[in-house]
Amino acid sequence: MAIEISPGIGVRWYGLSYMLGFLCCWFLLRTLAQHKRILLSTTQVADLMTFIIIGVVAGGRLGHVVFYEPRLLITFHEGLPWWGLLDIHKGGMASHGGIIGTVVAGVVFARRHGISVAHVIDCMAFSAPPGLCFGRLANWVNGELWGKPLPASMQASPPWWSVKYPAEVLEPNFPVESLKPLAPLVDPSEPLPRAIVEAAYNHRTDVITRLEPLLTAYWPNNFIQAATDGPLLLSVLALVWLRPRRPGVIAGAFLVTYGASRLFSEQLRQADDGVFMLGDLTLPMLLSIGMMVLGAAVLWRISRGNAPRIGGLLPLSGRTQAPSSPTPAAKA
Repeated sequence: MAIEISPGIGVRWYGLSYMLGFLCCWFLLRTLAQHKRILLSTTQVADLMTFIIIGVVAGGRLGHVVFYEPRLLITFHEGLPWWGLLDIHKGGMASHGGIIGTVVAGVVFARRHGISVAHVIDCMAFSAPPGLCFGRLANWVNGELWGKPLPASMQASPPWWSVKYPAEVLEPNFPVESLKPLAPLVDPSEPLPRAIVEAAYNHRTDVITRLEPLLTAYWPNNFIQAATDGPLLLSVLALVWLRPRRPGVIAGAFLVTYGASRLFSEQLRQADDGVFMLGDLTLPMLLSIGMMVLGAAVLWRISRGNAPRIGGLLPLSGRTQAPSSPTPAAKA
């Protein structure tokens, strides 16, 4: 927990990452609107943020349940919120689902405001990388989505960039007998593995020093995906949008680039237990391939059209700035 107000209550790292992502999204879009590089006004940007937040949270949660834990659709319990689908406080968000939810929210927003749907989705795609980056960093803090173990030849002296997870001692195949020398250092009232994990996350250096040699070194997949989904993706989109583009080009570039980077980084990530696989391809890989195909189709379709070009990050002399309100040619 990032900020604990009382036992069990406070601001969690994942919630903090979402908040920072939304703030960065708002800042980027507001800046573009202020400089009239997009068709949205600053007021419309604030309205769009409401749609984005709902789309990300609802789509991310529903995507996780449908893709990874469909049993939650028929899981009910006595305590609030009664339905497993709504147990968002227990974790479980899917980035692919969040993207789908955001697209749906963008379509609704664009129709309400009479703005090109493709342009609105371009704006959301351009502002999405910071949130994706912060989400991966929160995964690392929470000890989630582990990378694959490094080769056996590297385990004796793992490189500095490798990652070790204290929660590995909770795995069924972990040799618990190797933990017995740490028993005098932790709370005897709890099971030994759990007590060791809690001590490690409480920054007990005496426990961490003796535990570290017992753990496996893994690829730093959270950091790899934070870099590819964040700075790298935003850099590619910024390069594409240096000059005015037809509506939909940024969204297409986002799908192709994000899909390709996820397909690469998923090679170093452990597959989730029980998740659908097609040969060696995990479900996230298959979804990423689908994004790449869809993005390429979008770019191909736009290349055959003659829609007016909008935006552009560079202040090019002699070109027309994006109008502050939608024109008939810019409407979908």
